[in-house]
Amino acid sequence: MKQWVTNQNGLDKLRLVDAPEPSGLKEGEVLVKIHSVSLNFRDTEVCMGEYDHHKTIDTGSEVVPTSDCCGVVVKLGPGASDLLKEGDRVASTFCQTHLTGQIVEKDMYRVFPAYGLVKVPDYLTYGQAACLPVAAVTAWMGINSFQPIGQPLRGKDKFVLLQGTGGVAVTGLQIAKALGLTTIITSSSDKKLELAKGLGADYTINYKNTPDWDEVVLNLTGGRGADVILECGGAQTLAKSFRCVAFGGLISAIGYVSGKEDAVSNRINANLLALCRNVTFKGIINGPKDRFEEVLRFYESERIEPVIDRTFEFEEADKALQYLFSGGHFGKIVVQVQ
Repeated sequence: MKQWVTNQNGLDKLRLVDAPEPSGLKEGEVLVKIHSVSLNFRDTEVCMGEYDHHKTIDTGSEVVPTSDCCGVVVKLGPGASDLLKEGDRVASTFCQTHLTGQIVEKDMYRVFPAYGLVKVPDYLTYGQAACLPVAAVTAWMGINSFQPIGQPLRGKDKFVLLQGTGGVAVTGLQIAKALGLTTIITSSSDKKLELAKGLGADYTINYKNTPDWDEVVLNLTGGRGADVILECGGAQTLAKSFRCVAFGGLISAIGYVSGKEDAVSNRINANLLALCRNVTFKGIINGPKDRFEEVLRFYESERIEPVIDRTFEFEEADKALQYLFSGGHFGKIVVQVQ
């Protein structure tokens, strides 16, 4: 069996190695034949030794850097048949032990028990289903973290601002449109913004050409601001997100592609900014299994198909990660394993 591993010492230092096939399944465990894997920005950070803010991976240790997969159950361990059967097509949950409610630190550790898998709809390909564990659940929670299960946010009068055109933002755009929400999406590429329009984006903003994009958001919303912001930018975008969120709105802190730390001269008093507009500023580390299952039901009812920018062969996984890091993609990147 082959696998890609990293010692977290650089994207150019991934290694394709031989590995033993798993055996001796423990209580509640299942063996899954992986068909497809999708990549996330965190995977590049793991490879470069920069994914250290959760302190769940020993920097320098050898790890497989991915977190999304879809495959088929080929063998059941003792006690696993209550949840799954051989032949089930399944996707992994990002935080394996996070089954419901609020996440706690122990949920960041990965094992592969039967309860850490969800069945995927038949209409999705393996590659499409592999795009959902991180991007779809994160986007769903970013929009609906305070909404009860089965009662997602809806209505054309609700505005959602999506930053960038990576996996979570594009997935969030698809979800928001299916919910009937009004969408605003930003990018530095007019070409990508045209692609976003093709997915139904109501408004687009090129933040490179329009540095004061927060003012544009306020104008588009009649001065009210966006009800929900998927904050994917980080250090260089947060202050503007605070300025263009609706009073009583939600900023979901998802990513930091513009950096983790701002220059000292530009540091903001987040306390004051949150108070000014009575904002909820919430960190989103994916979501629990029951919300993933909710997402899958929604996807199936709306027949949403994830946007895949490009698919790489397994032997090209290192090139796939380099492509992801370049930022040239629109939507998700998939590695075809089988």
